[in-house]
Amino acid sequence: MRILVLEDDPRLAQLVKEALEEEGWAVDAAGLVEEGSALLRAFPYDLVVLDLSLPDGDGLELLRSLRKRGEGVPVVILTARDAPERRVEGLEAGADDYLVKPFHLRELVARVRAVWRRASGEASNRLKVGRLELDLELKRAWWEGRPLHLSGREYALLAFLATHAEGYYPRELLLEKCWPGESSIDPRTVDTYIRYLRRKMDENAIETVRNLGYRFRG
Repeated sequence: MRILVLEDDPRLAQLVKEALEEEGWAVDAAGLVEEGSALLRAFPYDLVVLDLSLPDGDGLELLRSLRKRGEGVPVVILTARDAPERRVEGLEAGADDYLVKPFHLRELVARVRAVWRRASGEASNRLKVGRLELDLELKRAWWEGRPLHLSGREYALLAFLATHAEGYYPRELLLEKCWPGESSIDPRTVDTYIRYLRRKMDENAIETVRNLGYRFRG
């Protein structure tokens, strides 16, 4: 697969480029709408990772012009614009997925793979992290090859930890990510759900570090 990354932050563009190249994909990077447009005219890209705030124009307008020309190349938007109406605007303009900064590179890779598989007609989007396998589209999980029977909340918590496996996450952040809008929930609820997950997988699958939080080990 050949991917175009349109991102004006050189450091972030390089990190994204390297993460995608590690998957075996060919990646070109550009920092301007004009440069990206020229590359899109010159090469048959399989997917575009598109920042919306570019120095010489709005990435959303570039997306709209692509769709107006009948270009069906899958597009994953990468942006700091996190308001729900902006997400809707991006999706309605023709984006296939929308990832808000800051983000984890593992999640970006998973979303790129999911979009590419959908575009290629494949039914599922599976991510393997150690002994765990997740289907991020169907919201199913397997541990060492056997299916895990998870509640919706258990799956949300496990999927977040598995797709952000390089960091430690305190209860408060996990509540914000996996119990959005439920500010009255006791933070110790996270501990309870971690216990549920460990029982269904392995006691060592999720690590606890005092004063840092939880980390998925796989």
